[in-house]
Amino acid sequence: MKVYKTKSSKYSGTKYSEVYKPAFVYYKTIKRKSKRKSYIKSAYFKKDKIFLELFWKRIWDNNNLSDKTRRLKYFKCGVELIENSKFEPISKQNVNRSNEILHRFAGTTKQNDLFYVHIKEDKKTDEKWSMSIFPIEDK
Repeated sequence: MKVYKTKSSKYSGTKYSEVYKPAFVYYKTIKRKSKRKSYIKSAYFKKDKIFLELFWKRIWDNNNLSDKTRRLKYFKCGVELIENSKFEPISKQNVNRSNEILHRFAGTTKQNDLFYVHIKEDKKTDEKWSMSIFPIEDK
């Protein structure tokens, strides 16, 4: 699997409040561009929309603050990866739901920190949702 090198770096900070604010400000700039669901266009999926609301719902529903912080640090890098990467992801059928395909993209930050982006594709509606962005290991 090829790894996409992003130009942006991860958000700094160790506390949830330090990382959440810049990540949410960046999300709001994306959200303002559309009237309904927030989305970004993917280079790999031929400029199809990738909806971001599932990612944010999973962040808000998670009670573990250290896990939220760990994932939000890579939000800007994950968005850049989705928008610009044309590398083939690892794709497989969802075991629990037969009408879904799960795609896993790999990327590195400016500081060479490895992270993954998961995208869920619904076969019937052809909608794609960003599920999660997470690092491989923390330093």
